[in-house]
Amino acid sequence: MKRASIRLFALVVALVLTPPALATEIEGVRLWRAPDHTRLVFDLSGPAEHKLFTLSSPHRVVVDISNAQLAAALEGLELGNTPIEGLRHARQNQRDLRVVLDLKQQISPRSFALRRHGNLPDRLVIDLYDKVAQEEKTVLQVSRERDVVIAIDAGHGGEDPGALGPGGLREKDVVLAISRQLQKAINGRPGFKAKLVRTGDYYIPLRERVNKGRKMRADLFVSIHADAFTRKDARGAGVYAVSSRGATSETARFLAQRENESDLIGGAGSLNLGDKDDTLAGVLLDLSMTATMNASLDIGASVLQQLGVVTHLHKKRVEQANFAVLRSPDVPSILVETGFITNPQEARRLRDPSFQRRLAQKLSDGIVAHFTTRPPAGSWLAVNRDRLDRRHTIARGDTLSGIAARYNVSVASLKRLNGINTSVIQVGQTLNIPSS
Repeated sequence: MKRASIRLFALVVALVLTPPALATEIEGVRLWRAPDHTRLVFDLSGPAEHKLFTLSSPHRVVVDISNAQLAAALEGLELGNTPIEGLRHARQNQRDLRVVLDLKQQISPRSFALRRHGNLPDRLVIDLYDKVAQEEKTVLQVSRERDVVIAIDAGHGGEDPGALGPGGLREKDVVLAISRQLQKAINGRPGFKAKLVRTGDYYIPLRERVNKGRKMRADLFVSIHADAFTRKDARGAGVYAVSSRGATSETARFLAQRENESDLIGGAGSLNLGDKDDTLAGVLLDLSMTATMNASLDIGASVLQQLGVVTHLHKKRVEQANFAVLRSPDVPSILVETGFITNPQEARRLRDPSFQRRLAQKLSDGIVAHFTTRPPAGSWLAVNRDRLDRRHTIARGDTLSGIAARYNVSVASLKRLNGINTSVIQVGQTLNIPSS
């Protein structure tokens, strides 16, 4: 009994003298508005458990964070274009922190914690998704002669700046500017409609980007990035398609690993084949993926050819790597690295609006050239194929015979239409393509 009493006394003393665990501090609060949701991010000094629930009359979101204290100001957040009316906080149980979001309208919340990664701290992310009525397309809204839809995905965004260049140049800003120029260039061509996956400075998870492209019923998904590498002399643009077997080069493998890490910021999605048995689903997925990869490689080659007119190419062929953002089994997808933002010379060009326009125009030319020669069934391009004014801008490596084969015309008719008497052609020269 005496020994038991001594052990019990020692345990009580230890509990009394042991200092309480240090509270996790909320060191910063950030807010982004996306077209369909608002993201609130708490930067934490360390990991913390949390619970989230909603209340009505009026609508509120309540977040309880265990053993935490607020060290950042909630005032000053720009709430004007968000569903948040205001934020309040209070202590719970002398230990926990409660944050209340007073809402202007009903939303659908989602929350998740992210562990420290790179230069990003531990974070608590709260997404408030807008409640909107589902739009129903009528037969009249879906034209038989539809546009070819191009989904343009500006990489990174929001809390993920992407690669950094000299003078604080951020990849997320450069690629959004190029994407907007690309949208403008494509929309200037008859039979095409370009849509931006990311329209502002906010983050979209990688799987959700893929899903957005599919929801747009895109004929092509183009992800725009600006490259980075450990050596500052690395330079040149590149085009990538997905590979089911992994990367085709060490550079592609490095890039895929770096870009895929962005998915640690949150989000997921997948193709739904739940109504198929395993064998049939596997066959369908394999057939779809094979056709999609082949189409992606063809489009990538057309884009790469045009890029070579306006900038140096890192590799003169379409490379393949396991980029998460390209893993759509039914939408041809390419990733374009517009140049190395870590190269001082290329960084200067990438921040130049006039170069951004020229680059976007060549990207558009490559995309348009592919779909003009291979128009999707039921599209305006397919119906009006013979009426289109087809042109081809000569890139490095082009030959008359190669151009003729690509557009399914004879070399003689190509030379006759363009007044060419020899086989000599020049990079940057534009040729009219005869009707096939």
